[in-house]
Amino acid sequence: MVMEAMGPEEELHLRSALEVNHEEEPNKDAADFYSLLKDAEVPLWEGCKKHSKLSAISQLLNCKSEFNMSISYYDRIMKIVKNMLPESEKLPSDFYQSKKMLRKLGLEYTSIDVCENNCMLFYKETENLIECTICGHPRYKLRRNDGGGRKKDIPYRRLRYLPITPRLQRLFMSSRTAENMSWHVKGGDSDEMVHLACGEAWKHFDRIHPSFSTEPRNVRLGLCTDGFNPFSQSARPYSCWPVFVTVYNLPPSICMKRPYIFLSLVIFGPKSPGKSIDVLLRPLIDELKILWEVGVTTYDIFRKENFQMKAVLLWTINDFPAYDMLSGWSTHGKLACPYCLENSKTFTLQHGWKTSFFDCHRQFLPMDHAYRYQVDGLFNGRIETDPPPPRLSGEELKNRVSALPNITFGLRAPKHTISGFGKDHNWVKRSIFWELPYWHTLLIRHNLDVMHIVRNVFLNIFYTCMDVKGKTKDNVKARQDLELYCKRPKLRIQFVNGKLVKPRASYVLSKDQAIEVYEWVKGLMLIP
Repeated sequence: MVMEAMGPEEELHLRSALEVNHEEEPNKDAADFYSLLKDAEVPLWEGCKKHSKLSAISQLLNCKSEFNMSISYYDRIMKIVKNMLPESEKLPSDFYQSKKMLRKLGLEYTSIDVCENNCMLFYKETENLIECTICGHPRYKLRRNDGGGRKKDIPYRRLRYLPITPRLQRLFMSSRTAENMSWHVKGGDSDEMVHLACGEAWKHFDRIHPSFSTEPRNVRLGLCTDGFNPFSQSARPYSCWPVFVTVYNLPPSICMKRPYIFLSLVIFGPKSPGKSIDVLLRPLIDELKILWEVGVTTYDIFRKENFQMKAVLLWTINDFPAYDMLSGWSTHGKLACPYCLENSKTFTLQHGWKTSFFDCHRQFLPMDHAYRYQVDGLFNGRIETDPPPPRLSGEELKNRVSALPNITFGLRAPKHTISGFGKDHNWVKRSIFWELPYWHTLLIRHNLDVMHIVRNVFLNIFYTCMDVKGKTKDNVKARQDLELYCKRPKLRIQFVNGKLVKPRASYVLSKDQAIEVYEWVKGLMLIP
């Protein structure tokens, strides 16, 4: 955004945006931002053509962040650089002045103290407390003198929160993206699935909330999160959970580009937050409520007018374990499917001791389909006459979730199992997303990301077809269970000379066939 004013073509766009006789004057936040962009046109010194005042500060602050400079070291470098420049230079004198200049960008983040056990945030009404109200853990691990006669409190844990509202406003205040923020109105009319606006979930929401959809500049968002170890695999286990918010108004060519995927939360901790992630999502949910109910005054540089921008979170995107954490429905055990709910037909394998979803798919076929009546084609001796399980509406789900008891969050909280868990339901909590007023009206609330599905399905098929030892799903226990549930006499385990022998299956590649696959992969130009 800042570098938009750097270069002849971008400078022309900027000047035309600033000098044109607007139909409406920009609001105060937009005016502050445009004044900052004006500084980008000021050369670093008279006659300088390579750097402006703003570009120089941006690069110097970037170096400070990238190489972890101290403030005193940065101030020292600034003095040296200023002495090397001509007398007409306009470089700020120190770190404080540099930050003061960039403050109008609205890129601040908020540090919120967290209980060491993820029980609560020291936030809003609990901001001044010095210990957790749930587990009693102290808020600060050290209280020391900062050299000025004041005590500096160091908390055990902190949550970094980056508000998304200022960044959404910037998309409308930039001449590059303002027009594209309404692209979905025309792009969503396609009969082909070229954008999320072409999907039924998007159109369903527009029908339910016409007052929101009539303003094409209102923003649709998606949320995604996952945990990873930021250190090497040899280091001790550590869990870092970044929470990203994606803007879906933009065209598909730039919708998923890095500049338009906003980091909103950085959750640190030695362990995964688990179901206590709801505690840490509180600042984001509060901001999403405001963006839905009230909105924020935003200047649209393309239409040259101020408007009340609102936003909605359409769904989340994550892998299956994170689905558990965000939705409140456990994805383990026989009731793992969040759509079948208590109507699941899963069972536990007798030898493999794993939950199996085998032959749960026939109930979704048409009632007169031939596969429903195959006695020995799938599950041995069983035909399928049941209709598909009923799919609950958002209102019905909301009523169920509202009836769930409140639970105590935290890593050291006593284990509380909701009555009937694992038998009648798999609810472990009431998800914080149900606090959003529109959440029950969404057609899809949680999505599984394609990457994990494609990778896991591919590896399971690949290892099985290649008969990779220790990786294939076609092991001895699977063959023993196959004999119990399916009519596949050619695949049954055989005893040869007192040993168990697994007959070779038709789907397992021979050695020559495997080598041919390896040679094909080796010849692909896309693989380094």
